[in-house]
Amino acid sequence: MKTLAHSLMSVAALALVAGGGASAALAQNQQTPRGFNYDIKNGQRVPKPGNRIANPDGSWREETRQGNCVTVKEKTAQGEYKESRRCD
Repeated sequence: MKTLAHSLMSVAALALVAGGGASAALAQNQQTPRGFNYDIKNGQRVPKPGNRIANPDGSWREETRQGNCVTVKEKTAQGEYKESRRCD
């Protein structure tokens, strides 16, 4: 009787672990809705990579569109940061 109970508990534990792995796999494949400015990676929000253009000298420029507005972020090789917003 003791062996049968032990076997049933082992099977139940394995089924619980297998079910938990399936739900974790589903959570990893979540899609972020269109228009959001972040992706979901490992259950965490990660900023979406915009159309950032990085130069070899360390400067970069990125444009992000939100509706009719465009936000332009720029950083020079000297570390100067500039952000401007234009709405059409």
